[in-house]
Formats: sequence, C-alpha cells, structure tokens
Amino acid sequence: MKNPLTLCYGLLILLTITAAILSNSVTLSGLLISLIMGISFIKFYLVAFNFMELKKANLTWKISLLFVVGITILPIILISF
Repeated sequence: MKNPLTLCYGLLILLTITAAILSNSVTLSGLLISLIMGISFIKFYLVAFNFMELKKANLTWKISLLFVVGITILPIILISF
C-alpha cells in the first residue's frame, strides 16, 4: 500500500465498519453518540482533504469548511449529553 489514497481508502472502510458496529449497540449513550460523530468528522476530514484535494486549496476554504462542519456536529454532541 504505497499509494496514500489506498491507505486513506482502507482507513475510511475501517472507520465505516467501526461506526456501523457501534451504532448497532443495544444502548446508545451520549458518549457513544459523541464517538460516532467524532468518527464521522474524521471520515469527512479524510474525504475532503485527500479525495477532494482541499489540502491544495486556499486557507480560507479550509478554515470555513472545518468551521461549518464544527457548528454542524457540535450541537448534536451537546444535545446527546
């Protein structure tokens, strides 16, 4: 696996399987929901910066995208507790 995109793809598959296993848990606690949202954020970050080539974009785009994702995920995490 010399290609970084192949490594990223494998990590995305692993994170997806992990989130699916966690979501099938009998009890969904606030901590579990926060963990699933954290995994979703990592997956979004990997897709945006590796496959959409956002790492070559202007700093303003990077910050604004992470800000929008942050204000989307943070309320869900806060409500779950």
